[in-house]
Amino acid sequence: MQTIAELDLPVLPMESPAFAADPWPAAREAREQHPWLARVGFGYAVNQHEAIKDLLMLDDAMVGAYSGIVELMEAGDTDWGRFQNEHLLARSGESHKRIRDVLAPAFTPRQANIRRQLMREVIEQQLDEWAPKGAFDFELFASFFPITVMCRLIGAPTDAIPELRSSLEALGQSTALDKSKLPVLDKAYQTMEAFAKGLIDERRRAPRADGESDIIDMLLAAEAEGKISEAEILNVMVFMFVAGYDTSKNALTLLMWVLAERPDMYRRCGEDFEFARKAVEENFRFITTSTIPRLTARDIEYRGVTIPKGTMLFFMVQLAGRDAGAFSQAEEFLPERPHENRHVAFSRGMHMCLGQHIARAQIEEGLHQICKRLKNPRITGDYGWRPIYGVWGLNGLPIAFDQA
Repeated sequence: MQTIAELDLPVLPMESPAFAADPWPAAREAREQHPWLARVGFGYAVNQHEAIKDLLMLDDAMVGAYSGIVELMEAGDTDWGRFQNEHLLARSGESHKRIRDVLAPAFTPRQANIRRQLMREVIEQQLDEWAPKGAFDFELFASFFPITVMCRLIGAPTDAIPELRSSLEALGQSTALDKSKLPVLDKAYQTMEAFAKGLIDERRRAPRADGESDIIDMLLAAEAEGKISEAEILNVMVFMFVAGYDTSKNALTLLMWVLAERPDMYRRCGEDFEFARKAVEENFRFITTSTIPRLTARDIEYRGVTIPKGTMLFFMVQLAGRDAGAFSQAEEFLPERPHENRHVAFSRGMHMCLGQHIARAQIEEGLHQICKRLKNPRITGDYGWRPIYGVWGLNGLPIAFDQA
């Protein structure tokens, strides 16, 4: 039995902008040298679909690596560092289960479906404003959709959206491991915390006039029952905004990037909602957004390798979707492919994404309406890629289109 440090492993240059722009060739080459492991600058990458599935289920053996990220960023005395150590994905055991149990009723498939009408209204209103332009930065356009949905759901003032967007953009790179970003991260967190505290304080003073019950009411009721503390409510509110923003915005932008090169599929997404749903699910496999960081809480033995306690692992779910050992025609975007295997875009185990049903519904509704209204999209200029250590995706996507 060899320890992970003793293995002759390939190296994935995760810090490289070139790798972020096209990581799949390097991943395929790495798997030829070792089937599931590679070295990276801050630890090790797991880049095989089956290994990711297996290891992410070891809830007793791994914790969220956020304490390690705070340490690497030398951010232990900052507000952002405190948040990173305390949010839902950083918790485990009873603390994690208690808070997740409070939140779970608001994130069921049924609740996601109830909110579809609101999601449609938001994207239709946004398209009414943006479609007459004939051209715009699609990534910028997509960024306003999830924030507006969230604000509408909780009765928050929409005039705060521009400032929230700026803060959420910064926080989306919380795991990019760039120390120079720490002052911006800290300020962004403070902005989000102040916004969330204002909402909670206002709700305590005055319940919603429309009689609707929402996530804030649910959290306050749980607090009254002793299930969650005031500080935890604040933490949860910020976490929900952060987690809900990047998934929908980046996924929609990546979908446009993929479908703009596949005009027949794009047109069909606007004509057939069920096909749009399939395209969304296929894109979670084909080019999803996240690298999942974990820190081992005990020694792990897997496939003849000992992974010692305290090892930093990065689960490369955006590479695993094109693992030819797990998916036939892995490099092809095929919305109607038979599902011989499932992607791991929403993680596995106790930290499987709580908001996945909301995210799916939001992206499905958004994509269908976008494809109906923005005809024949063309990518018209340069765009960049975000660091792959963080929440990966496109940085800008200029398009032109014909109006419906």
